[in-house]
Amino acid sequence: MARIVIFVSSMHGGGAERIAALLANDWTSRGHCVHIVATFSGRGECGYTLAPGVKLTFLADVVGSTKRSLLNQLKRFKAVRDLVRQERPDAILSFLSLVNIAVVLATLGLGVRVVVSERIYPPHQPLGALMEWLRKLVYKRCAHVVMQTAKGKDWLARTIPGARGTVIFNPVSYPLPASLAPEVPVSTLTEGSKLVIGVGRLTPQKGFHQLTEAFAQIAHDYPEWTLAILGEGEQRSELEAKIAEHKLQNRIHLLGRVGNMAQWYERADLFVMSSRYEGFPNALVEAMSYGVPVLSTACDTGPDEIVEHCQNGMLVPVKSECDELQAGLETMMRNPTLRKRLGNMAKQVRQRYAMEKISNEWESVLGIDSVEQA
Repeated sequence: MARIVIFVSSMHGGGAERIAALLANDWTSRGHCVHIVATFSGRGECGYTLAPGVKLTFLADVVGSTKRSLLNQLKRFKAVRDLVRQERPDAILSFLSLVNIAVVLATLGLGVRVVVSERIYPPHQPLGALMEWLRKLVYKRCAHVVMQTAKGKDWLARTIPGARGTVIFNPVSYPLPASLAPEVPVSTLTEGSKLVIGVGRLTPQKGFHQLTEAFAQIAHDYPEWTLAILGEGEQRSELEAKIAEHKLQNRIHLLGRVGNMAQWYERADLFVMSSRYEGFPNALVEAMSYGVPVLSTACDTGPDEIVEHCQNGMLVPVKSECDELQAGLETMMRNPTLRKRLGNMAKQVRQRYAMEKISNEWESVLGIDSVEQA
């Protein structure tokens, strides 16, 4: 049995948090003792179901404040070091750039194996001069720096020579576990309609502005189709205005965060990922695992390592205008035979990104063995 501490910024929702929960639950079932520490958020709520044996600590509770002042940042830094001293873990796993930097610095000299993971292609989210310098400094001290794609590993080799890069894809959990997010019934949509879904935060990164416009341009030609976007974020009002401009309030739905994703994937006739960039798109793989035909932008990074064009999905170029996305939508929406073939092939991701396979790879870089494998 190994003791593992996982550091992540929050547990409210998001790709890194989802992977932290999946790994923690799987490792607990393997006999490990797992402690998740949310470093930057207030208490809030955990957006994921954790196994009974997983311990969850919000660092804000430890320092008694959610403020972002310099004093509280120093308190959190000390709290991380104190926690590691107390837990004496066999390995530490940290997610997200700023958390990674803080955790490595806070654990200097403690003799604990630290593995950090980048969850986005770093050039798309620069940290600023000081933090970029610190990242280069501390990543060389890590046992492994886990990237989600081969392109990410190439960036690491060029930018931080000496860092030990490893590619580990995200696991797909099929069927999906229940989430604690609010339940939004599939029945909110017109019965018998064809459904396109997009999943993700309502931010410019996800390209929902282009997806909404692309759908609006062809909506009158495909009256049986509806678009539902599942997620919440800063662009809600802007997207609502665009939908109203096209008078498509009954055809395009912004449904916020939902907790019954399995039901949505089972109901969907097409999944579209319109992102401008990604790390490793979890929702894309989840949709494929449910046999949903997928249309995705060939953005940095991930989609072109997951989707083989016209084999298990379709890829279109990333552009600021919606023409390519619109053409891809039309191709998929008017061709049920193509959708069925691509959806059947998409299911192969269940084996390619199986939880057991990916969990084993993480155990290897952490330098631990499960009770079952010992």
